[in-house]
Amino acid sequence: MSDTTRASVLWRPWTPITQQAQSLRIVEALGNRVRDEDGKWYIDAISGVLNASCGHAHPRLIEAATRQMGKLVHYDPMVTTHDPAETLATRLADILPGELNETVLLNSGSEATEAAMRIALQYWRNCGEDRNRVVTFEAGYHGSTFLCQKLSGLPFTVSEWPEPFPIDRVPLPAPASGMQTQEAADALVAGFEQALRSGPPAAAVIVEPLLGLGGCVVLPSGFLSRLRALCDEYGALLILDEVFCGFGRTGRMFGFEHETVTPDLVTMSKGISGGYLPLAAVTATSAIKQSFLSEPLVQGLRYGHTTGGHAVAAAVANTVLDVIAEERLVENSATQGRRLLDGLGQFTDSPLVAGVRGLGLVVALEATSVEAGEAIAETMADEGVMARHERGVIRIAPPLTISAQETDQIAQAVGVAIGRGAPAAPLRRSSSAERRERTE
Repeated sequence: MSDTTRASVLWRPWTPITQQAQSLRIVEALGNRVRDEDGKWYIDAISGVLNASCGHAHPRLIEAATRQMGKLVHYDPMVTTHDPAETLATRLADILPGELNETVLLNSGSEATEAAMRIALQYWRNCGEDRNRVVTFEAGYHGSTFLCQKLSGLPFTVSEWPEPFPIDRVPLPAPASGMQTQEAADALVAGFEQALRSGPPAAAVIVEPLLGLGGCVVLPSGFLSRLRALCDEYGALLILDEVFCGFGRTGRMFGFEHETVTPDLVTMSKGISGGYLPLAAVTATSAIKQSFLSEPLVQGLRYGHTTGGHAVAAAVANTVLDVIAEERLVENSATQGRRLLDGLGQFTDSPLVAGVRGLGLVVALEATSVEAGEAIAETMADEGVMARHERGVIRIAPPLTISAQETDQIAQAVGVAIGRGAPAAPLRRSSSAERRERTE
């Protein structure tokens, strides 16, 4: 079977079928870089799948997985427990604020969203109220399973299937580049208040502290605190989706720590295990867990998966917490994020650039067109930097282990790309064979 045929039989998600045989094949990753099959190394400004927060092939994470595999790989989480999972749940309770003490371990961010929705809606039934309405961002993204896609109003999540419960989606009152003003903050709060005030009492509000796939939108300062106050006023649970932002990505351990906010539930994945193994978590307050003593069938959570709380994944996650603390990765995220923003700020006068924004090591360069964005990302790859382009926005989110020198190299690659200008038509990612032809 040829390389082209091998690439075409693997049905990859979120990728046009006509482009599947034209993509890079990555064969090795080390530190903050990845290598393709032609031997070219790239700075990984995508962090794998936005989850390789500790970099690739970190020896301590590999050792943690290997050690746990030789001891206990996994066992039924519904009838037994084990030390890695118990330890991780305890440590999450220690680093999360308030009464966020009760953690269920899962496999993915989508599962975490589904579990959080199940917990929130069942909580109200446990309390004797039949609340099932949810309020969220129209531009929010919470996963790719049926329920998760229904929460979002983004065009690529749309389906014809009926909604599982009433969902009100609040639109952004301004473009992403204009969301940092006081006027935008007031309008956004007013939009959520209108949604909470209209219709039957809401069960929950679920938002990301920074909108990832919705355009890498940095929310206005003070919004989360005001949203917390609104949830308290209208009696709705506040669920914060930290799947992407959590574990240092935004320059704080959790995205909501940029404000003094304590949610009722928090969802986590991606950086929790550094991308080494699938893992996710939902942590709720003790009061929410205690309400399940009134759940009519099992007096507990009727949600779980075969490999939820996998022992090897949990062991790696415990070591990730050690690495984050000992290597000061949260602090490095803040430092290198500011350095990258400063480096990209020099390009804001370019006719190809609509704006630059970011928080920690989530930095977005918004191009003036989708074609310009595709061209910039293509040239960055030619210059040895892998970034992620989505609908005109180039998202740069390297591992939290990124060095100052590598941060500067990312900015330099952007400068080269902008200096070359945008093409008249959209580009597609070059195949390995085409790149070889250009260099021969």
